Amino acid sequence: MLRLLQESYVSKRPVEVIYMSDNSLITQRSIIVNEINGQAIKAWCLLRNEKRTFKIDNILSCGFKNMRRKGLAL
Repeated sequence: MLRLLQESYVSKRPVEVIYMSDNSLITQRSIIVNEINGQAIKAWCLLRNEKRTFKIDNILSCGFKNMRRKGLAL
């Protein structure tokens, strides 16, 4: 998972995450990682349209969305 977050950071490509907040609310978000430090990442959240901090331990899953062009998955 950390590898995908690092790839998002380098490429500025959005990554989809399933995130659980400290009060156990689960959300799906598209984020662009701006910074990775020990326990957390700072990212632009496309859901909230603002900078947010996410605890790495609270990211339940992540992956790049399939992009389609001319009907073919890239």
